[in-house]
Amino acid sequence: MRRRQFIAGAAGLVAFPLAGRVLAATVPVVGVLSFNSAGPMMTSRIDGFLRGLSELQYVADQNVAIEYRWAEFHGDRLPALADDLVRRQVAVIATFTPSTALAAKAATATIPVVFSVGDDPVKVGLVASMNRPGGNATGVSMFSSELVAKRLGLLGEMVPAGKTVGLLVNPNTANGENQLREAQSAAGSLGLQLHVGRVSGETDIDTAFESLVQAGARMLLVAADPFFAGHRDKLVALAAKHSLPSMWEWPEFVEAGGLMSYGTSIIDTFRQVGVYTGRILKGEKPAELPVIRPVKFELVINLKTAETLGIDVPATLLARADQVIE
Repeated sequence: MRRRQFIAGAAGLVAFPLAGRVLAATVPVVGVLSFNSAGPMMTSRIDGFLRGLSELQYVADQNVAIEYRWAEFHGDRLPALADDLVRRQVAVIATFTPSTALAAKAATATIPVVFSVGDDPVKVGLVASMNRPGGNATGVSMFSSELVAKRLGLLGEMVPAGKTVGLLVNPNTANGENQLREAQSAAGSLGLQLHVGRVSGETDIDTAFESLVQAGARMLLVAADPFFAGHRDKLVALAAKHSLPSMWEWPEFVEAGGLMSYGTSIIDTFRQVGVYTGRILKGEKPAELPVIRPVKFELVINLKTAETLGIDVPATLLARADQVIE
């Protein structure tokens, strides 16, 4: 498929090519502003976004054009990339992290912004309220911090003898601090001892793992954060090196060798962003479109990793799993 092909450009100006198709000047242009890089992990997610657009009869390369801007995990690039989309006079800007949504909001008060965020969008400052956003932005809130207790509980079911858990968190984000507070509260309720490894940059990752292992961590919970997504393979490899049963938010980590994940269906979240983008293209106002809370969640388990770690996965967990990787 054309959208599965990537072209690398300077300063994050990376796009899925139009394969020579010339679109009419009247075709609306949607800007996609991403903290990530254009790569395999984003392909299925962008497919979900395009599927949502198609539900409103907007098909990429036919009656809508898509311009992608990739920050390649460099947050300092976002303001310039957002400004570039504003200069391009796109009809809507679609974003998928708090930092990208805030960059788009800072760049324009008139172009609609559709977001997917893990944070509370009211506290972050994206909308006035969930039901009546009131400005030029609306979208989907995954409330990742609220799922921390569930993830810890599932990890405890998987490894009932492991009473000490290590948490990797990014202290540079509001959602990271929210997840830390939720983890501390949940750990107390579950009778778990929590050790925290704070990771602000790539050079902190190895040090954080070593500190958690030295503290006696027998399990690992990694906070939901775009920064960690950018270092997926390294994080999964370190969890394997230290024989730590690991819990993640996104299934891509489990597909790469992590033990298990639980969270909002990320593909469906991208689809919902596409649906709202299509509704706005048809004339609806973001100020009047309530922020969506997802209802679809996924539990993914990697049986091969469990076997390597010597874990006999409880039948109750297998029965609840939405996907089992063998």
